[in-house]
Amino acid sequence: MSPKSDGFKDFVLDQLTDLCGVTARAMFGGYGLYHRSTFFGIIHKDRLYFKVTTATAPRYKGAGMKPFRPNPKQTLKSFYEVPLDVIEDAEALTQWATDAIER
Repeated sequence: MSPKSDGFKDFVLDQLTDLCGVTARAMFGGYGLYHRSTFFGIIHKDRLYFKVTTATAPRYKGAGMKPFRPNPKQTLKSFYEVPLDVIEDAEALTQWATDAIER
């Protein structure tokens, strides 16, 4: 991992401080985000993706976000990119993360 990627991971974790128990574990060239034992997010190439449901996916699509695509042959439609304005707003990011965890 490059220091830039670690910096983004650290920023995301810092933004989620109010959500106790969030950890990042290295996986497939990025990080998996966990709340206690619940896997709810992915950090990959300095982008953040959260787990979505049929209820929350329209929020991501409405913001023009795309599903997680680790490579050209694979798309995980259960994870969508989180908009930058949400990432930069700790309160909003915590709410979106909570929605991803409580799916």
